[in-house]
Amino acid sequence: MRRYGRIKDSLLALLSRDWLGVPVAVLVAGAGGGLVGAGAAWSVALGVLLVAVGVLLAAGAVRHLVLVAREARLNLPPGRLVEVHGHRMHVLAEGPAGDGPTVVWMPGGHAPGEEFRELHTMLAARARSVLVDRFGTGWSDVGPFPRTTAAEAEELPAALEAAGERPPFVLVGHSFGGLLVANVARRRPDLVAGLVLLDPTPLEVIAFAPRNRQLTGMRRGFLLAAARRLFIGRGERTGHLCAAASAFGELTPSGLAEVGWETVVYDGDLGNLPLVLVTPRDLVGGETVLAGARDAAEAERISRFYLRARVRYLAASTASRLVHTPAGTGHDFPREAPEFVVGVVRDLVRELRVTSP
Repeated sequence: MRRYGRIKDSLLALLSRDWLGVPVAVLVAGAGGGLVGAGAAWSVALGVLLVAVGVLLAAGAVRHLVLVAREARLNLPPGRLVEVHGHRMHVLAEGPAGDGPTVVWMPGGHAPGEEFRELHTMLAARARSVLVDRFGTGWSDVGPFPRTTAAEAEELPAALEAAGERPPFVLVGHSFGGLLVANVARRRPDLVAGLVLLDPTPLEVIAFAPRNRQLTGMRRGFLLAAARRLFIGRGERTGHLCAAASAFGELTPSGLAEVGWETVVYDGDLGNLPLVLVTPRDLVGGETVLAGARDAAEAERISRFYLRARVRYLAASTASRLVHTPAGTGHDFPREAPEFVVGVVRDLVRELRVTSP
């Protein structure tokens, strides 16, 4: 299993190289040339076809490299590129440091910090606010494979330190990003003053929920899109898709079984750390999870399972509390109600300023 994992990670690392399309095109054209040289009528016809395909692939691969280079020139990083474990990670820090904790935002999925730029800008007017691009996102390098929550929980504090940002921090994470910042808090309680978890991913949903074909399809889609991008890209780096595919690899029952001890935040793991759990009251926007129910009874059980799993992080700390999002909002509420989210974060920052010695 470990050998298979190393091979898979090596292939992902190779696919993440934007120049890979060029040697692939050369191999296809070379194979065609070999068939043409064989002399048989069928081999000549097939060889000519492969040469033509190889030429088209080469043109697409070179175009992809040119567009990637142009995008890099036109879209310079707004923050700093700091070194973390031999790779560059992008950190954007703005706003007055003041006397309160610094807020660090982490979007869901395997998205770049830019996804929370609106929230960051709103908060930075009054407090120190930081966006970090995880490896394989935004302006950061692709970084090493595999991309795991455990690895990123070590890399995030290292990036903050390298950027000169001083603790204590209030970590704010949405969905998969919530799982990540909870892991950071478990590992480095000396750095974290408080947590705001925005409908964080509960790993029970991965391990015990009905099979989520959409999640499985997303990972496959990342890989196919990366392969296509080598030849018909528009300037986007293939490494972003490969990193996302790697990160989502642990979000399966089998993947979670391998990393569970390093990734799950259990009851009591965060001691008395101030923790604000922000979730919708119902499954607005999540109707797809009920679509596969066989009958009304199973639909009710699925709904109950998701709603109970949604609040499991409350048990991680003895100083946790639950806040519900505005009516009508779903899992994507940071985008739907940004003022509400920033207000929750500001409230916790103010509380911590009052209680800090």
